[in-house]
Amino acid sequence: MGANDLKMNSDPAGLRPPARRRSPFNSIKFFVFCHSLLQLAQLLVSGYMKSSISTIERRYGLTSQRSGLLAAFNEVGNTVLIVFVSFLGSRVHRPRFIGGGALLACLASLLMALPHFLGGPYEYTNHISSFGNNSSGLCQSESTVTTSSPNQSCSQQQSRAQQGMYPLLLMGQLLLGIGAVPIQPFGISYIDDYASKKNSPLYLGILLAVTSIGPALGFITGSFMLRFYVDFDKLSKDQIEMNHQDLRWVGAWWLGFLVASCLLFLAALPYLFFPRSIPKEDGADDVESKPDSKQQLQQTDGDVSLLQFLKSFPCIALRTLRSPIYLLVVLAQVNLAALLSGLATFMAKFIEKQFSQTVSFSAMMIGGVCIPLAVLGTVLGGVLMRRLNLSVSGASKLCTAAILLCLFSSTPLLLIGCPTQKVAGVFPQSSDAMSCSASCHCPEEAFNPVCGSDGVEFTSPCHAGCMTIETDANNKVTNYTGCRCSSGFASPHTCGSGCSNLLLPFVALLGVTSFIASFSQTPSYMMILRTVPTEDKSLAVGVQYMLFRVLAFMPGPVLYGTVIDTTCILWGEKCGKQTSCQYYDLERFRQRFLGLQVVFVCGGLLCFLLTIVVLRRRAGRQEPQPESKGGYELVNASSKEEGVKGLKT
Repeated sequence: MGANDLKMNSDPAGLRPPARRRSPFNSIKFFVFCHSLLQLAQLLVSGYMKSSISTIERRYGLTSQRSGLLAAFNEVGNTVLIVFVSFLGSRVHRPRFIGGGALLACLASLLMALPHFLGGPYEYTNHISSFGNNSSGLCQSESTVTTSSPNQSCSQQQSRAQQGMYPLLLMGQLLLGIGAVPIQPFGISYIDDYASKKNSPLYLGILLAVTSIGPALGFITGSFMLRFYVDFDKLSKDQIEMNHQDLRWVGAWWLGFLVASCLLFLAALPYLFFPRSIPKEDGADDVESKPDSKQQLQQTDGDVSLLQFLKSFPCIALRTLRSPIYLLVVLAQVNLAALLSGLATFMAKFIEKQFSQTVSFSAMMIGGVCIPLAVLGTVLGGVLMRRLNLSVSGASKLCTAAILLCLFSSTPLLLIGCPTQKVAGVFPQSSDAMSCSASCHCPEEAFNPVCGSDGVEFTSPCHAGCMTIETDANNKVTNYTGCRCSSGFASPHTCGSGCSNLLLPFVALLGVTSFIASFSQTPSYMMILRTVPTEDKSLAVGVQYMLFRVLAFMPGPVLYGTVIDTTCILWGEKCGKQTSCQYYDLERFRQRFLGLQVVFVCGGLLCFLLTIVVLRRRAGRQEPQPESKGGYELVNASSKEEGVKGLKT
């Protein structure tokens, strides 16, 4: 500070501005710009993880339940530490905490990609040489097949690094959640402290828009990255035998995490140079309000310790939850959040399996259609509430109408789908289906789907009884011939479900459902802010996000993954251990997966209906006293006990 004064005094004209104000790191606008980029990078990782979850599941042989747990694991660290963020508030150097969290998220993103480099190349069933000398995967007589020890081949396939991949991925997700803890709360509070009252809503609106765009960009990035083969860095083009339409295809899921880690690192660097406090945009406000805020901060620091805060937190949270309107609205949002978490994690997989689409195309449908429509619905919901100047009662009716329409639009999705393709020996089950290839002695683990000339699918050329191969000039397989079970020949690809024409109406209706459901987001948030005491608003939002994580974001993907696993009709097997599912009963998959969606929608609708009932009862109690009519919103914006006191007064 003394150096700055000397510089100013050495300038006789007094034209040189203070050095502090010349630096971009003393500008709240530059902070908003940096924070927008950081949130974009952080949420891109979250969206990319969900777009790649089915690919990771296939690569490492995970069940949908385990992949759902992996997707939800970043909420664990976030939930545990979010309480401390509420306590720390503006007591710490917020930009440095944000930068530290971003660097930790960068490290976590690198950790997520590490299993690809520690493990060996992706091994898929293209031949059965692990169990004999048959290097073509074709049907051969017993006399020409020599067996080797399965245990010996399995010990070569499964290294220690391969067995430790899942814990490594879980650790990466845990660190991602911890790194994200300070980013949004500290960033919003920093902007609110140093932005002018006029510009603060604009800056927060920009952050909200970026928050919505980030996951969409994550899905779009996943769609692009998953078109590359997982081991394109280890193999030449000639060694890559599959295309992205093969059921065994695994895309370069790790590549997006490397890109995201670079973005996070670059976005974190500016926060190391932002000061703890900066001049406010409005100079007069800065001079007047800054000392008061410092005094208030010193008083708070002296009066409340961390231990006292932790002891008082449950009492304040219970006091907040005693408000029936707050509790009902939060429970409604929890239902919708559980619905969102499950669909965001597994809807791309649903489209892939149900309509026989590639993983990259399915991710593009989510990131390019459903999420943008949901963002548009959220914005229009806020515009509609502002234009109509809705009260708490009006907002509850708007939410109820939106969820009711969502129920009507989501129910037909149960009827739009494909039947399960015919797979010999798998669906429909038949004891004599594989008798034609019984003499081929095919290993049970073989999985290289082929489509017979009669439209029946086989799990491998060996199971179809094929004897010879036709190749093109590049030595790529074009056909399998001499097949005993499929009238002569079979094609090297899956037959598919055969109803890809239903994909367009399904995605259109899904997009409409996302658009309608998101109308309730802004009104429901405003209901929460208007139905709690002013001094409890910040904590009420914190409790709301904690309930989201504990009741929705953490169990939601696991619940959906468990439901999906119950529809599997053929599990993969490797070295005697169960891996990921190879075929699903598509009818059950659709009914149970989308049926769970309808259950959550009904739960949200019931909570909003009960909110309307509670509000009407409160309004009825206030009608006999005309003097309290003008203060309805004030009474309604407090807790139930305060409302009773207001009526007595």
